[in-house]
Amino acid sequence: MGKLLIQDKEIVVPGEIIAEGMDHLPGQGTYREGDKIIAGRLGLANVEGRAVKLIALSGRYIPKRNDTIICQVIDVGFSGWRVETNSAYSAMLSVKDATSEFIRRGADITHYFNVGDYLVAKITNVTSQKLIDISTKGPGLRKLHGGRIIQVNCNKVPRIIGKAGSMVSMIKNATGCRITVGQNGLVWLEGEPKSEYIAIEAIRKIEQEAHLSGLTDRVKAFLEEKTGKKVEPGVEEPELR
Repeated sequence: MGKLLIQDKEIVVPGEIIAEGMDHLPGQGTYREGDKIIAGRLGLANVEGRAVKLIALSGRYIPKRNDTIICQVIDVGFSGWRVETNSAYSAMLSVKDATSEFIRRGADITHYFNVGDYLVAKITNVTSQKLIDISTKGPGLRKLHGGRIIQVNCNKVPRIIGKAGSMVSMIKNATGCRITVGQNGLVWLEGEPKSEYIAIEAIRKIEQEAHLSGLTDRVKAFLEEKTGKKVEPGVEEPELR
């Protein structure tokens, strides 16, 4: 019979044997060698039925199609903008993917986005040579005004967002801040200065304790202590705001 040698949510290191036998299947971040499943990287074990995968705890963001990211304009060309994606690769936003408005040839496109602007965008294509295209046409996609940007570990973003957006929704409800979390590890917040500070503290707490169980309850208690009001667990949000 097969044997699982680790527990769900346990941190494992590269080369560590996770399971023996053929009862379990290797998932993301793991590989099979003979009848053993071995960790291919440092990560948090996630056991779902027979599948065992690892959630990375470190490493830079790798752009993926359909990811929603926060990016910064670094160059303006004749037909679009180049943006920094908080990864090893920049991306291109063409005029046709930036707005539904008609823009005549030779028009000054800095009226739409200029160097230094932060955008919420969706990755529409990633080629094998890592040429990346993005779009700002769609619900929640836009230029960001005001607020502040913080950087988090991109591997902790799923925990910051929470299941169906529940964690970030709880922080929004408690602090009254508008928050957008990019899957590339950049977070935009806007609210009263004290509320922004509490929201950032909560996000940092999630980032530091993402591998521990009972995180939602601890964050809820933290927010109630800091805000002095009862905090309801977050609920799914229909779109980015």
